Amino acid sequence: MFWLKVLCRPLIIVLTALLVACSYHTEDSDKVILRLGHTLDTQHSVHKAMVYLGERLKFYSNGKMVVDIYPGSQLGTEREMVELLQIGSLSMTKVSASPLEGFAPEMQIFSIPYVFRDNEHFWNVLNSPIGDELLSGLDAFKLKGLGYYDAGSRSFYTNDRPVHTPKDLKGLKIRVLNSPTAVKTVRALGAAATPVAWGELYTALQQGVVDGAENNPPSYYLSRHYEISRYYSLDEHTSVPDVMLCSSRVWNNLTPQQQQWLQQAMDDSVVYQRKLWQESTRESLEKVIADGVEVIYPDKQPFVDAVQPFHETFAGTEVGDLLEKIKAM
Repeated sequence: MFWLKVLCRPLIIVLTALLVACSYHTEDSDKVILRLGHTLDTQHSVHKAMVYLGERLKFYSNGKMVVDIYPGSQLGTEREMVELLQIGSLSMTKVSASPLEGFAPEMQIFSIPYVFRDNEHFWNVLNSPIGDELLSGLDAFKLKGLGYYDAGSRSFYTNDRPVHTPKDLKGLKIRVLNSPTAVKTVRALGAAATPVAWGELYTALQQGVVDGAENNPPSYYLSRHYEISRYYSLDEHTSVPDVMLCSSRVWNNLTPQQQQWLQQAMDDSVVYQRKLWQESTRESLEKVIADGVEVIYPDKQPFVDAVQPFHETFAGTEVGDLLEKIKAM
């Protein structure tokens, strides 16, 4: 089946491009429709924020700009939708910041464990010139970074045994994002890192392809991974934001006024999503606990100590310089 998926993938991208191509302008030359695809459930706070983005854009533009949203991987995987953005056949998509390190190496900063002291420190960095520079680094790859959505902190969930210390991860196969730095992070903590597509993870957990994964509470709950992985250890090793991307080709075809409207709508949706995220995190933990999941609050210091040698491998590099700047903030 693998070879069949490889052969079919280019065809899927072409067919999807045909579906969304040339749909950016309507017959009414004064109206613009922006197609937005993503992989999340419609109950996710990021999807709700995208709906709000559309509402705000309609308000700012007096109905002259509209966002059509295609959730739940209708238009492909995150990688496929990024490729559609690059050729201008899709207007916008949401991706996790980690895979973006394949385009802009500095993005790997988010996959390095225990970079941020707390949530306040995390958002101070994102809202600083450092956050802006990380987004602008995507311009060279025909991608326009519009802003960050809160995706909380990533923690381990496992099928058969709880994780209290890094030693408990030894011998476990843990699903990670398709990011070299995410792979190295999990290895530094003692587990075997196994990249698996998000849409295939439930089955992978069910069939024992992996022994666990790592993600934030809302994703753990909404994906129903808690039905299989009954131990959730809130070690909060990384804080990886979601990034809203716009096709540079689409962005450059907008007028300065339209660009301003879209950025304003995005900024509004960021504030809205952060509030939703806090509520969703609390509710998700309450619901998995009610279902019998064992939620663990481990001492984080052994995890922090375990990854210090990994931090040191960045010394003398641009990422290492960025790491030191962030720690000094």
